[in-house]
Amino acid sequence: MPRTAAAIFAVLTAFLWCSPALCAVGRTRQQLNYRPIIGVLAQENLPWDQFARGSSYIAASYVKYLEAAGARVVPIRINRTEEEYAKIFNSINGLLLPGGDVDLQTSQFSRAAKIFYNLALKGNDAGDYFPIWGTCQGFQQLTVLTANKNLLTLTDTKAVALPLTLTSVAPSSRLFRNFPKDLLRSLASENITANFHSWSLSMQNYSRNAKLRRFYKILSTNSDGKKEFISTMEANHYPFYAVQWHPEKSPFEWVDKPGMIHSVSAVRASFYTASFFVSEAMKNHHHYPSPDEEDKALIYNFPPVYRGFDAVFVQNYYFD
Repeated sequence: MPRTAAAIFAVLTAFLWCSPALCAVGRTRQQLNYRPIIGVLAQENLPWDQFARGSSYIAASYVKYLEAAGARVVPIRINRTEEEYAKIFNSINGLLLPGGDVDLQTSQFSRAAKIFYNLALKGNDAGDYFPIWGTCQGFQQLTVLTANKNLLTLTDTKAVALPLTLTSVAPSSRLFRNFPKDLLRSLASENITANFHSWSLSMQNYSRNAKLRRFYKILSTNSDGKKEFISTMEANHYPFYAVQWHPEKSPFEWVDKPGMIHSVSAVRASFYTASFFVSEAMKNHHHYPSPDEEDKALIYNFPPVYRGFDAVFVQNYYFD
């Protein structure tokens, strides 16, 4: 085929609906997907949730967090087969593991997270750029998956806002290097990162585990006054990112309790973390086999349930 004809064919192919494998071949890393879809993993309903219906939920703040940064969201329900999860993996452009309160080794949430984690490892190793973001419980789940054991320890961090103690590598990290300098200063000096967790990965346990040390770069730490724990990290060789704090809460959750911060700096931190992760998802070109299947999968098909401003989550999505 003459060069000119081949070039025209390549351009036309880029606009056709093709399989993920073919699209990966036909595009370069520089071409971005400006219609990213990010999966958010559901988890078992909390036993004391009077609004609960079905078997699982997603807090709406995680959905809004991603949508505000330019992504669409697909809910990933628990109790699905590995084949179903593989199909979803090949249709979405990134995965968010949210905060919550389930067992990190025996829950259906942890089972699904492990399947997607392994698919992402395999995909990235093959040149298929697929990012994962973990928040709070999601952070903890990633450490369990990487270490293949639970190394978390109890900390006094149930409802407190803290400044980040940034490490020397944080300013040059993928996550933070494009943050405005004044925002990094605010993160390091103001109590704007919301902590709502009882378990943490201590620096001591991280340092003692070779798998974690090889896999993750520590970007920030915090302390409850007795124990130093990791609050932000990114993988060395994979587009995996995790925060023990809650950037999604500042703009979208309104329960009046310690640790809930709605300052300008806190909301900016939320926006910049979300924008970063969505920009990572834009580097992936997975998509659904057809526009109709994509439309049916999006979270727009599910109504959020208003739970009140005194609830931990203002709105939840519930799933069978």
